[in-house]
Amino acid sequence: MTHSFQQTIKNEVSLTGVGLHTGKNVTVTFVPAPTGHGIKFQRIDLPEQPIIPADCDLVTTVQRGTTLEKNGASIATVEHLMSALIGLQVDNCLIKVDGIEIPIIDGSARPFVDAIEKGGIQEQNEEKDVFELRQNIHYVDKDSGVEYLAMPSNRYKVTALIDYKSEVLGQQHASLDKVTDFKNEIAPSRTFCFLHELEMLYAAGLIRGGDLNNAIVVVDKPISEDERLKLATLFNKPDIKVVEEGILNNIKLHHHNEPARHKLLDVVGDLGLVGTSINANIIATKPGHKHNVEFAKILKAHIKAERLKDPAPFYDPNKPPLMDSQDIIKILPHRYPFLLIDKIISLSENEVVGVKAVTANEDFFQGHFPGNPVMPGVLQLEAMAQTGGILVLGNLPDPQNYDTYFLKINNVKFRHHVVPGDTLLFKMELVAPMRRGIVEMRGYAFVGSKLVSEAELMAKIQKKESK
Repeated sequence: MTHSFQQTIKNEVSLTGVGLHTGKNVTVTFVPAPTGHGIKFQRIDLPEQPIIPADCDLVTTVQRGTTLEKNGASIATVEHLMSALIGLQVDNCLIKVDGIEIPIIDGSARPFVDAIEKGGIQEQNEEKDVFELRQNIHYVDKDSGVEYLAMPSNRYKVTALIDYKSEVLGQQHASLDKVTDFKNEIAPSRTFCFLHELEMLYAAGLIRGGDLNNAIVVVDKPISEDERLKLATLFNKPDIKVVEEGILNNIKLHHHNEPARHKLLDVVGDLGLVGTSINANIIATKPGHKHNVEFAKILKAHIKAERLKDPAPFYDPNKPPLMDSQDIIKILPHRYPFLLIDKIISLSENEVVGVKAVTANEDFFQGHFPGNPVMPGVLQLEAMAQTGGILVLGNLPDPQNYDTYFLKINNVKFRHHVVPGDTLLFKMELVAPMRRGIVEMRGYAFVGSKLVSEAELMAKIQKKESK
């Protein structure tokens, strides 16, 4: 059963383990989060305790794991934890981490699943945001033979096929037909590597937390006595031997196709960085973190494009506005000629829509391309910011006692000219709940149904000083 409502962690819960590559102890704490929050990491060991959203666009490194980074703060090896959240259908969670890397523990997602279930899962009062794929999305890397195909489906399904040209592993595949099967069928599957990779990874400064109990090591070449002793020293083990056909460690495989199941686990975790639940049937051939993330970016771009095809809010000029210009100036400090919003036609906790009629007698047209009048892009951003100010202040009991100061604008895109005679609709959406007076919003400007500009804005809400 897939949940139609958003879910979060019921109670705060923690677990501690060693980072695979750093070899350092790290504690991870799952914290409940409100609807619309999504999955975010917080580096509580750093001075500002920065937050890093689980977003494929923030991936910086995919060497033996997936690393996210924002504003210089990073969090590594997120894929197993992400897969546990996706597999248990947790939509909103803040993950506090006191180190740079998520612990490897036993090399699977099961410890994270166990921790989340210990904390409990709470259904929330807003519907889950699910994207229904309506066409095939295909990605292929001809040089490596890596291939991904996402097809329309009434639920989320994943199949992974691997072929390392290994006599030990052979060709393998694994499937997740229903997300509810993840806990038992996929989560316990541990990471794996080949014997010839071990010393190379160690020499590169990686797998400092590696252990023969948290990884399946595939023996793909004859092993000499000297090599056996060297590996025993490397992993601080009294003895190392091949205990079953082609596997170098003292653990028993959970399934004959455990490597394929683990690759599927990684696919689920990395595609979780799309940030939206998807109803799709995904087939991944020879997947790895690099291509998982590339495909996640393709899916995210497709979802964004599909949702922008007809995202413009409906505007009926005959209907009385929610706020007119006189109502707006009671909330915003701006005045003519710098008040750039004429009306507010809708306002909720998470979204606002403002209107501006662009006329030929605007002051800025006198000096900005006077022979070919085009509304300056910076003024479109200012109008977005003013509309965003209404979104934040309009929900306060005493908005007249606060001011909004914008701190940062990212990912600005100007798509079409705005000219006299156009009616601009500004839609501002809250990206996350306000924390410590800081609010993040995503803004869109439309003329009719045409998207003309967009941006991400961060603002600070500050109480006015009494005089």
